Amino acid sequence: MIHKSSFVDNNVKIGSGTKIWHFCHILSGTQIGKNCTIGQNVMIGPDVVIGNNVKIQNNVSLYKGIIVEDDVFIGPSAVFTNVKFPRSYVDQKNNFEKTIIKKGCTIGANSTILCGIKLGEYCFVAAGAVVTKNFPDKSVLLGNPARINKKIDMKF
Repeated sequence: MIHKSSFVDNNVKIGSGTKIWHFCHILSGTQIGKNCTIGQNVMIGPDVVIGNNVKIQNNVSLYKGIIVEDDVFIGPSAVFTNVKFPRSYVDQKNNFEKTIIKKGCTIGANSTILCGIKLGEYCFVAAGAVVTKNFPDKSVLLGNPARINKKIDMKF
């Protein structure tokens, strides 16, 4: 299902059961897995890879260089970057950095994920946290800059 107010460019792959809501733009080369939910006013791409069963809430932009694995939740208005030192007067289209959000992560509302990092499997980023470096699997992250508060026991 793709809402009529959304735009999907050529050369996009969208898995079965995926829903794309109002006012979204999916750019060329993007791959979105099965059974995903893309909330309103989301921009993805170009060349972004999103796994299966991913939920992206309203007002999120995912830029080139971002890989989102299966079962990830991205809360409303979460921010992702793709250049470490952005300047309006410098063309940096060849400086995009890879950001990897591993399987099962939760990214809280209004959090910021700087480019070039990897969040391990099942990390939980608290609302408003600012992630500036890599974190291992099952870390609960909070603050600015984000730090490990505890580890998740996956038996819950």
